[in-house]
Amino acid sequence: MEAPAAAATAKPLLHTLTFSRATVANRVFAAIYTCAVLALLYHHALTALSSTTFLSFSLSLAFLFADFVLGFMWSTTQSFLMRPAHRRVFPENLRKVKREEDFPAMDVFICTADPHKEPPVSVANTALSVMAYDYPAEKLSVYVSDDGGSDLTLFAFVEAAKFGSHWLPFCRRNKVVERCPEAYFGSNYPQSNESKQMKAPLLLHACVR
Repeated sequence: MEAPAAAATAKPLLHTLTFSRATVANRVFAAIYTCAVLALLYHHALTALSSTTFLSFSLSLAFLFADFVLGFMWSTTQSFLMRPAHRRVFPENLRKVKREEDFPAMDVFICTADPHKEPPVSVANTALSVMAYDYPAEKLSVYVSDDGGSDLTLFAFVEAAKFGSHWLPFCRRNKVVERCPEAYFGSNYPQSNESKQMKAPLLLHACVR
């Protein structure tokens, strides 16, 4: 009777972690490849030591150095393959484990510099999608850093602030999954009078002009 009771009172999982079955194969491949690289370096070293001319010595030394650098670069990427893992998260269980007032505060920084390379409408859409997170509003802070000091970006965020006063409540009321305005209105979203009114504000059109 204790086991079922313990299972019934167990808290829902927030995430699971499983290790890849490719771990053994990755390690075997890395071991074989390491032996091959060491053999190649040994061969270049012997060739350089047994060289009879300066030209052959220089070539062997250059090959040795190049293969050493490439081998080192390869070795730095292997740590990701020694024990690959797959993590699955269950954000829907967060409210079952903690109360909203106990959620940690979250800061999100959005950086932009050049309005020509980073269109202000895209930056504004990013900020709005973050602000629409399914997370307590008092626990979420969004900061925008515009290193270019663009008037166009400032205008985009003035319009975004107006649009956000309608967009954020709309997302919460209708439990919208795709909370980026540009992506939402570009998809086959449910047509309604409210959604048509949501599309009317100037954010997605005035910013482009």
